[in-house]
Amino acid sequence: MVGGMTAEHILERLADGVAVIVPGDRSDVLLALVNAHEAEGFPSLSGIIMNGGMLPEPAIERLIRGLKPKLPILTTQLGTFDTASAAARTRGRVSLTSMRKVDTALALMEQRVDSRVLRGLIEVPVPSVVTPQMFEYQLVEWARVSPSRIVLPEGDDDRILRAAGRVLRRKIAELTILGEESAVRARAAELGVDIDAAQVLDPRTSELRTEFAQEYARLRAHKGMTVDRAREMMADISYFGTMMVHRGIADGMVSGAAHTTAHTIRPSFEIIKTASGVSTVSSVFLMCLADRVLAYGDCAVVPDPTAEQLADIAISSARTAARFGIEPRVAMLSYSTGESGSGADVDKVRAATELVHRRAPGLPVEGPIQYDAAIEPTVAGAKLPDSEVAGRATVFVFPDLNTGNNTYKAVQRSAGAVAIGPVLQGLRKPVNDLSRGALVADIVNTVAITAIQAQQQEG
Repeated sequence: MVGGMTAEHILERLADGVAVIVPGDRSDVLLALVNAHEAEGFPSLSGIIMNGGMLPEPAIERLIRGLKPKLPILTTQLGTFDTASAAARTRGRVSLTSMRKVDTALALMEQRVDSRVLRGLIEVPVPSVVTPQMFEYQLVEWARVSPSRIVLPEGDDDRILRAAGRVLRRKIAELTILGEESAVRARAAELGVDIDAAQVLDPRTSELRTEFAQEYARLRAHKGMTVDRAREMMADISYFGTMMVHRGIADGMVSGAAHTTAHTIRPSFEIIKTASGVSTVSSVFLMCLADRVLAYGDCAVVPDPTAEQLADIAISSARTAARFGIEPRVAMLSYSTGESGSGADVDKVRAATELVHRRAPGLPVEGPIQYDAAIEPTVAGAKLPDSEVAGRATVFVFPDLNTGNNTYKAVQRSAGAVAIGPVLQGLRKPVNDLSRGALVADIVNTVAITAIQAQQQEG
């Protein structure tokens, strides 16, 4: 809009996302716009364009800078008419980095086009390989079947807000975002992200805080927990979000973009606890290579697993792989293959393999086995020619966290694989941790995975 009126009349006509064209010497209008953008109850602007080649008076400019506005303020030498004409002629383009436009296009396609009918019309054969893009698309499709309620505790992180907008637009899940509502919604508007469909709760002021404190005090009474102390802890976003999952207000939680793994999952150990028949909480990364998807576990939780814990990790990882369409064939990794080596480390893997055979007799598992023999058919033919797993493994269980964490990162960075996870397994309800370097796409994928886990637990 062109701001040619007095400040009060311009304020009456503002709308969300509008860019206001105003001469740089209109100090009253500039100050009114900057303050309106920050003020509760006023729309969030996309920017201010000061036309006519004029800048504000030095004192006004200093005042505006002191307000530290979060919206772009541009200048142009063009007059009012030419500036408005240039803005009207501007057309946006869709590029690889135009994620909001890409997400909008995808959402419209998913809402308006029946993909099954379209596939039938173009008669494209379904390929046997699974690319990262295909796998990510399938995750979204599975999650959309019956959208779960996911809580995102880190509402003050821009990546979380951008991911939330993408999740809501594509109807991947229903969301609750934790944080001060006015600040969260204002920041989302500044980012151009629509989170209107999300619920926003502030743990510090929520009516649920007292209820959660009483429940947490009951759960931790054996540790001497009091209601007053529990109430203080419920102001913590991880504890509040975990309690939402425990009480069934949310179906799952995704956190960790700005917090440590311990901060994310410790409340889960205390509140949600492990699923029946499972004594070890562990994790897998779903590694999307150029032509297949593999599961790597454990790469994030258990530092030095015992043979019993390795067996737990193997069985849990196989179940997780199966949930996401990966036929589980488990390789218990070591520096030795078959009977060729000995030593405490190899013996631990050998014992774990025997435990898996006894506990899950129908699960294809091989161990100890080296990585090359597990994944490469020619090497497998030379070392373990009669194995149903060697050369065809899809689930790789590492002997310790040091090996697993470094291997997944090496494959991710050197082979260009897309690493989705860590996906936590073994908890009664799904809580998943993000890497602090997570990209928006990583967060969206993790929300989809958590939603799918919640669906399957409900079923």
